[in-house]
Amino acid sequence: MQQPEPRLPADLEAARDALARVEMQVNRAVLGQRQVVREVVLALAAAGHVLIEGLPGMGKTLLVRALAAAVGGHYARVQFTPDLMPSDVTGHAIFDMKSEQFHIRRGPVFCNVLLGDEINRAPAKTQAALLEAMQEQQVTIEGQSLVLAPPFLVLATQNPIEQEGTYPLPAAQLDRFLIKSFMRYPSREDELSVIRQVAAGSVGDALDVSAVEPVLDPRGILAVQRTAAGLTVDDAVLDYALRLVRATRDWQGLDGGAGTRAAIAVVRAARGHALLAGNDFVTPDDVRAVALAVLRHRVRLGAELEIEGYRADDVLTELLAGVEAPRN
Repeated sequence: MQQPEPRLPADLEAARDALARVEMQVNRAVLGQRQVVREVVLALAAAGHVLIEGLPGMGKTLLVRALAAAVGGHYARVQFTPDLMPSDVTGHAIFDMKSEQFHIRRGPVFCNVLLGDEINRAPAKTQAALLEAMQEQQVTIEGQSLVLAPPFLVLATQNPIEQEGTYPLPAAQLDRFLIKSFMRYPSREDELSVIRQVAAGSVGDALDVSAVEPVLDPRGILAVQRTAAGLTVDDAVLDYALRLVRATRDWQGLDGGAGTRAAIAVVRAARGHALLAGNDFVTPDDVRAVALAVLRHRVRLGAELEIEGYRADDVLTELLAGVEAPRN
């Protein structure tokens, strides 16, 4: 069966419809994780990277593969391990005996959608290999800067419980992720649907994204991102986003607050949320809707609250309730 030709979004309504189609296609493959799927699609619209945390077998890899199938473009996967070298991610120079010259062999980072699987299993120098790519949209190999073709989206996964053989992501790298999403246990009905779908005549437990149809292409993604970036943000909404971020710096229970990049990230994510709702302007509700996902990995809990079992989301929820939003 011939796949339909992806449509190029030309305006606000077309961009919103394109995102809705992407979200629908991903939900066809990933059942019971609608909030995470929404956050990933939102990050796609905002041209941001996503860190996905969840227990093994929750569908993190399936989610990324389904998104890549829905948006087209070049997909690549890197399995992060303790012996992974930076050149295994970015690429390296090789010497050609025939021409007696060095040639650049490009690594998997040269793609549109990159899955960094279990990113916290690689040492700091390998994790840092992604920093330049995520922030500057380029990599440097043997002193030569190579630009990554847009769009470029990194979706990294990590396991929240295993500590042996892992390397916590440094704050500088965490700050490059627009959003951190949690994949939690699905409801009983959704989990039963997953089991029924996978066990229905399939051999083994291979990830099946055959039901996902491509509804966008790289040009379409860029058009959606330009539309999102053009949404109106009133000064009062900008001030509200800034007050939320500044409040994290002296809020009781938080030892480390978010920086200026966090405020920018809140606005970018809020634009994506507004676009998904079909609005051409950002509201305080859009800011509130994305605040947890944008800030949870940019703040640090105090030791006492960590011992008592609190999460960053618990404190941030109190903060959201304590910072007044603009009424008009």
